[in-house]
Amino acid sequence: MFTRTESFREFIRFYPIVSIIVGIHIALYLFTILPIFPNLWFIENFSGVNLYIINGEYWRLITPIFMHSGFSHVLFNSFSLILFGPGLERMLGGSRFLLVYLVSGLIANIATLFIEPLTYTHVGSSGAIFGLFGYYIAIIVFRKNILSKQNSQIIITLAVISLVMTFVEPNINITAHIFGLLGGFLLGALSKK
Repeated sequence: MFTRTESFREFIRFYPIVSIIVGIHIALYLFTILPIFPNLWFIENFSGVNLYIINGEYWRLITPIFMHSGFSHVLFNSFSLILFGPGLERMLGGSRFLLVYLVSGLIANIATLFIEPLTYTHVGSSGAIFGLFGYYIAIIVFRKNILSKQNSQIIITLAVISLVMTFVEPNINITAHIFGLLGGFLLGALSKK
């Protein structure tokens, strides 16, 4: 993706929030697999477990957004964030982008808490990433002149494919995907000018 070291540094400089989130994804993933860290501690304390959340461990509504269950999981979600995050970070600015990302992930995890059983355990940033799709769709619907027609079609197509894959792939938190998408769309609709 990057042909020179300067390009990588430029990406980090221009998209600091996306870069930090991806860095957190990778760091936490490494903490769960490298034997020099207390691997199980991270998994046991940062995963979303509905029973623990209702018993007062409310940080589990946020921490699962940064945890992943395997290499392909962290790779796919981080790659998705690198593809779709920079444009939105540039449009919204770092603080608002981070707010959309975290609130979408939080909405996804709260929905998971209320809809899934108490024994349900979940990790992954997919709900937050679907929130970015939802925000983009709100931009397409309510502020038609911001994105080009081609970009709008690409985003809609990828959002639809991702949503379809939600129901095809095993071990997917369908609730988080749907409510992350709806949460991002709502945030985008509320922010229209």
